[in-house]
Amino acid sequence: MAIAAGRPVEIDPRWREFNFGEWEGLRVDEVDAGVNARAYAPPGGETFDEVCARVRDALDALRTVPRSLVVTHAGPLHAMLAVLFGETRVRFEPASITTVRLEAERAQLIDLGITVRQYADRKQAGGPRKR
Repeated sequence: MAIAAGRPVEIDPRWREFNFGEWEGLRVDEVDAGVNARAYAPPGGETFDEVCARVRDALDALRTVPRSLVVTHAGPLHAMLAVLFGETRVRFEPASITTVRLEAERAQLIDLGITVRQYADRKQAGGPRKR
C-alpha cells in the first residue's frame, strides 16, 4: 500500500506478534490454561504485559505522526486496545481493519475489526463520517 502511494515503508519490531516461546505453533488445548495470561510468559516467550509495554512505546511514537498504517497481528492489537481503552475481550477477523485516531493525550476508536469488504462498501457509499 505504501509503495503504491509512493510513501516510505518502515518496519517497527514493537508491532510484532507475541513471542509464544515454546508454545509457538501449539493449539490452545495443548498449553497450560491455568496460568494468569497477563503475567505469565511461556518458556522462552513474553507476557501480555511485556507486549503492552512495547505497543505503548510504538503508540507514543505515532502520536506525532499525522497519518500512518500499521499492519500487525491480533496479539499487538489486543495490547493496543488494553493500553488505550482497557479492553482485551475482542475477537478479530483475519485481515480486518481497526482504525484509531491518536491525539496527544487521548485516543478515539473509529472502527473495530471490520472486514475489508465492509470497509470498501463504506468507502464506496461515502464513508461513515467526515474526518
